[in-house]
Amino acid sequence: MEYIPAKTIVTKTKGSGWFGIDYNMNIYKGCCHGCIYCDSRSDCYRIDHFDTVRAKEDALRVIRDDLRRKVKTGVVGTGAMSDPYNPFEKELELTRHALELIDAFGFGAAVATKSTLLKRDVDVLKGIMEHSPVLCKVTVTTTDDNLAKKIEPSVSRPSERLELIETLSRNGIFTGILLMPVLPFLEDHENNILSIVKAAHETGARFIYPAFGMTLRNNQREWYFDRLRELFPEQDLVSEYIRRYGNSYECTSPAARKLWQVFSGECQRYGILYRMNDIIHAYKKCYEVTQLSFFD
Repeated sequence: MEYIPAKTIVTKTKGSGWFGIDYNMNIYKGCCHGCIYCDSRSDCYRIDHFDTVRAKEDALRVIRDDLRRKVKTGVVGTGAMSDPYNPFEKELELTRHALELIDAFGFGAAVATKSTLLKRDVDVLKGIMEHSPVLCKVTVTTTDDNLAKKIEPSVSRPSERLELIETLSRNGIFTGILLMPVLPFLEDHENNILSIVKAAHETGARFIYPAFGMTLRNNQREWYFDRLRELFPEQDLVSEYIRRYGNSYECTSPAARKLWQVFSGECQRYGILYRMNDIIHAYKKCYEVTQLSFFD
């Protein structure tokens, strides 16, 4: 494991619009999941050797000092630029110990991952829940394990991630699905979306937050197109993308409007949240009431 210097790790977000997160925390840099669609590979993030995972030097001390200096507590999010549960985390336990610090300093936590290693830290998350909001977001963009093995080659299969969601839900942790990105011409069909909503219901997921399309920009676009040619040689997908999107950053699925209608209808039928404000309100509401009661 290579270690890189970091003066700070827990940083203030520009707003709480994204799942009500107040602070971001990235302990690792780079990712080895190999997902063919990852936006973090784009030039604008300036992450050299993106597929090599590096940890931030003396991370736990830096995180402790960062949390200690915060004037206000809030929800600390992790998993924005690299998965906090990469394979090295099993031995290093940096994410686990960071969550313990979050607990000790009275902050909440929002975790995004594709890894079933998150199961290991259920006990820490339950400890945080005693005083602050906890949110777990598990990415699932297809229920087809065979397709996922191609587009997400080095990560837990969707069936395993759905089992993770069931475990988290059974332990009372507010958990749901990040249905993003939904890859045009590969995943943007009704059967796929319906199967995910059904699986969410069966596993106790509280929410699904979707994006019916993806983003493509310099470096990532070329890498993605190369993977499409390699993995789906029988389909001329690259030509489809170029014809439809050219060099556009946003690549919204041609079926987005119809998929949204089907998706939202099914979520309403099962009582699954899918709008950002509703999700934020639901996982924070009990704690807001508790905090206000101190001033009565």
